[in-house]
Amino acid sequence: MIILGIDPGYAIVGYGIIEFKNAKYTPIHHGAIFTSPKDNFPQRLSIIFNSLTDIINTYNPEVASIEKLYFQNNHKTAIDVAQARGVTLLAAKKFNVPIYEYTPLQVKTAITGYGKAQKSQVMMMTKKLLRLNEIPKPDDTADALALAICHANSLGYQYINRKTGNF
Repeated sequence: MIILGIDPGYAIVGYGIIEFKNAKYTPIHHGAIFTSPKDNFPQRLSIIFNSLTDIINTYNPEVASIEKLYFQNNHKTAIDVAQARGVTLLAAKKFNVPIYEYTPLQVKTAITGYGKAQKSQVMMMTKKLLRLNEIPKPDDTADALALAICHANSLGYQYINRKTGNF
């Protein structure tokens, strides 16, 4: 299965594409979409949408794994991130890519086995699980790869539960 992980934002959108096959993770491609604060906000959203549609069109992911938005103290930032996240969801929907959402706690647990793991621990385990030479930069890219792994782990648990009859 080809999984697209997305860490939504409006300045930086991290993305990571992995293949999950035979209980192994294989990195396919990862990176980040950057927008400039010099551009007006609708232009930034357009850049995100167009870039993600290009990525989806190129790599044909079977599913998208995206971070659930959680409330932040800064309302303006939260609203802007929510709008960028909406554009992200629309890009996946345009190509009929099923969308799965995970909280930071779920991602940390899936990657490290501990929901209160430090960001550095998640990043190190992401590097190790994908057999990468270094931790992907920027952090948003590593987060996106962790989201893709989180979904792969979720699939593994679903498969095991189906086989054993434990739901």
